[in-house]
Amino acid sequence: MQWKGKVIGGVLGAIVGAGPIGAAIGVLLGHQFDKQTEQDDAGPTGGDPQLVSAVFFRSTFAVMGYVAKADGRVSDSEIQAARGVMQHLRLTADQVQAAIRFFTEGKQPEFELERAVRELRNVCGRRHDLLRYFIEIQMSAALQGSNLHGPARVIIQRAAQWVGISVLELAHLEAILRLQSTDRPEAAQRPAKRLAEAYQVLEIEATATDAEVIKAYRRQMSRNHPDKLVANGLPQSMMEIAKEKTQRIREAYELIRERRAMK
Repeated sequence: MQWKGKVIGGVLGAIVGAGPIGAAIGVLLGHQFDKQTEQDDAGPTGGDPQLVSAVFFRSTFAVMGYVAKADGRVSDSEIQAARGVMQHLRLTADQVQAAIRFFTEGKQPEFELERAVRELRNVCGRRHDLLRYFIEIQMSAALQGSNLHGPARVIIQRAAQWVGISVLELAHLEAILRLQSTDRPEAAQRPAKRLAEAYQVLEIEATATDAEVIKAYRRQMSRNHPDKLVANGLPQSMMEIAKEKTQRIREAYELIRERRAMK
């Protein structure tokens, strides 16, 4: 189990940048991880948030590279999709370079997808919200890069299974991402479509009672609160995704409230 600390130390060093500061942080947190693993302190709830963050960052871009290369070549659209994710996350120059290195790592023949995904699952423990975000990022990039054609869909389905995301949850996630990728001005002209999307965002049926709508809204806001996710290990650089998601949840709730004339 000692190798894990060295791997995570290297990840953090790559993200922070070269030099004594990056090395020192990598060694320190790597040692903490090894010690934690030996004592089984992480348990089912997950490891230290800093360690979770490092593994999450590396896994995100390495798996993204693996998915892009799965059909034998990385297309221009897949490269643009990966760069789009990096830009969307507003990564620093050092973080972009680290993300590119991990993306390249995932493209190598010796990259072990299952090992990487299960390592993330083990580090996150019961932090299902983080694992869901991981799959959401992979699916979003694959939709932009290949529209989930070729082996991409099968790979993401396997990864979802390894981290405990159900088939139903995965299908719901894809539906939401596809709805969000539609032309917004056109969607705004179709109230029924916007309302259906709002119910999907809250993960409830249109037949839900007002009380169930309120409960679903509160549950989604609690699950996706940016500060809570970062505290649990979501990389700080990925907070933008959580902020946008909570904004979509608020908009969905307000739309449903308006249509139902809820107080």
